Amino acid sequence: MGCYLCDGIYLEWRCFIKSPPMATNPKEARFKKMQESAQKDVKRAFGVLQAQWGIIRSPTRNWYVEHLKDIILCCIILHNMIVEHEGKGATNWRDDGVGHRASSSDSTESSRATPISFEEYMQRDIILRDRQMHAILQHDLMKHVWTHFGPLGPE
Repeated sequence: MGCYLCDGIYLEWRCFIKSPPMATNPKEARFKKMQESAQKDVKRAFGVLQAQWGIIRSPTRNWYVEHLKDIILCCIILHNMIVEHEGKGATNWRDDGVGHRASSSDSTESSRATPISFEEYMQRDIILRDRQMHAILQHDLMKHVWTHFGPLGPE
């Protein structure tokens, strides 16, 4: 299941990863700063794409994962092309596997051939709204950021 970086207005579901409202330790402060930086870049990119082409205006919950990956990668590429064309230099983006295509060994979530039943839909909805899993994922992501990027440097 994919996750979305978001701000405080979203619910505490497992698919929405928010930074803590008040950083109480260095790990939270680092995570908060990196997430807010990423949110700023993403909002700018998607705002341009929505304004110019009407991309991604509708909910994506029932879309195929491989289609979402292609759309997101396309949005990033288009945004970088716009930034380069405007002469402001390309953003600092690197391929972290966003463009990965689902293989036959990937989960059936990414490439369903048949629609799911109502019961399965409801079960997935319950899993999606799991607040405890939200907290666990948020903590794990903070730990990952701290491990890979360390403390904040001097400002």
